[in-house]
Amino acid sequence: MCAPPSIPVTVPFIYYCALTPAWTQIRCRKDPSCSGRTETVIITDMNYYPVSKYHFDLSGTAFGRLAKPGLNDKLRHSGIIDIEFTRVPCEFPGLKIGFHVEEYSNPVYFAVLVEYEDGDGDVVQVDLMESKTARGPPTGRWTPMRESWGSVWRMDTNHRMQPPFSIRIRNESGKTLVANNVIPANWRPNTFYRSFVQYS
Repeated sequence: MCAPPSIPVTVPFIYYCALTPAWTQIRCRKDPSCSGRTETVIITDMNYYPVSKYHFDLSGTAFGRLAKPGLNDKLRHSGIIDIEFTRVPCEFPGLKIGFHVEEYSNPVYFAVLVEYEDGDGDVVQVDLMESKTARGPPTGRWTPMRESWGSVWRMDTNHRMQPPFSIRIRNESGKTLVANNVIPANWRPNTFYRSFVQYS
């Protein structure tokens, strides 16, 4: 998921995350071990119990990339440090939006991870259209999915869903895309399906 640029601000850096998923540029300058270089990270989830307004939980590798050469471990052991961050548009040149069907999906529960959305804005709505009813033609009806976490959207139903599925996504800028029949009739859990659509 992506978001438009914003003004950099200084925030405390500890092992939690309190931003919605987005590409984010970060840097630290106050700690003597900081390089001051800007690094791009992908924020993938949100902490619903933050200790302060903004928290980032980075891998040791990502944390170390903020350091001057040879000072990775020293920076990692600095404890709480101030960083600057700004959200930036995602860039996936040449790629189309993809959908990873999550592991426990089945005929009455369907979860999909939306990936590789270029440009400005988080995905704020995902809808699914079944291709047909149990005994009839295409439904022509979009059903809203629920956001589970990060970029994973799910649907629980009281009937066996009828594939292939079309998926419609809308980003926070209001742009809507439709991936027609992107999930085939013989779909399988833990499988990636590429669409022919992209925001840019």
